Amino acid sequence: MSELPRWFELGVRVPVGWCELVAEALGAKFAHGVAFGAPSLASEPLPEGVELVRVYAADGRGARELAASAREVLDGLAAATEAPELAGLDVAVRELPPEDFARSWEKRWKPFRIGRLAIVPPGSKRPLRAGDRPLFLEPGGAVGTGRHTTTRSCLRALQRRIRGGERVLDAGAGNGVLAVAAVLCGARSAVAFDNDPHALPYAEKLAADNGVAEACDLRAGGFEVLAEHERAFDAVFANIYADLIQRYSPELASRLAPGGWFVFSGCHRDHRSATEAAILAAGLAIEQRASTGRWDTYAGRRVR
Repeated sequence: MSELPRWFELGVRVPVGWCELVAEALGAKFAHGVAFGAPSLASEPLPEGVELVRVYAADGRGARELAASAREVLDGLAAATEAPELAGLDVAVRELPPEDFARSWEKRWKPFRIGRLAIVPPGSKRPLRAGDRPLFLEPGGAVGTGRHTTTRSCLRALQRRIRGGERVLDAGAGNGVLAVAAVLCGARSAVAFDNDPHALPYAEKLAADNGVAEACDLRAGGFEVLAEHERAFDAVFANIYADLIQRYSPELASRLAPGGWFVFSGCHRDHRSATEAAILAAGLAIEQRASTGRWDTYAGRRVR
């Protein structure tokens, strides 16, 4: 019998409103599970305005090395989002008793619903409502779980707009949850790419778990992985940071068919004016802006 790995819990006290984004960033690094809130009812209450993110890692390194690695991720997130409240967050690390965490995490993870999509773990036998479309997602990985505000908003928007038979493009796809959801909701095919090569195996597994692997063309890289002729998509998704939406709006628009629709998110409200100006300058019309907390999601069409 093989020896069980050493498991650690990394606890980060996060300002209210940043919980999901911090979880996604750390989950992309450690990818073994994320939980929110105190570990038990007996835990000391958190200060007002603070939430607790707990990340689980199976690692041969010690607590000090794990904490340093997590702080590096958080510093990068603070720089990328230009959010001073994320700078210098402390990371508390503790080693946990030996346990089969794959099983214990599955017990803690709770399915949830976004519109017609019911997000459940693979192999779930939970009864669903009539009309539900199950989206099978492995509990434990934080990237693209659907729980982040911007992902939820994108999933709602694409469900409202898909009519069936679309060719869709997912730029900066992470684990491909938007591309897979689009196919489950009726899109004919999806091309999805992300410049993080570690995201590709998760995207491939997600597509396979949902039986849509043949309809999903998943690639590692940026816009360079798209051929020049790969244009005239019926829909384009991009759940990325506002500065990237601003920079790549012309490229995203050029990949859309005339009259094709888009859903962009990950846009911090502090950059709203510049983001909207870039979208409009690219020849796209904003038909809806959904704002939740700090985040804006845009939906609309190509008009020229």
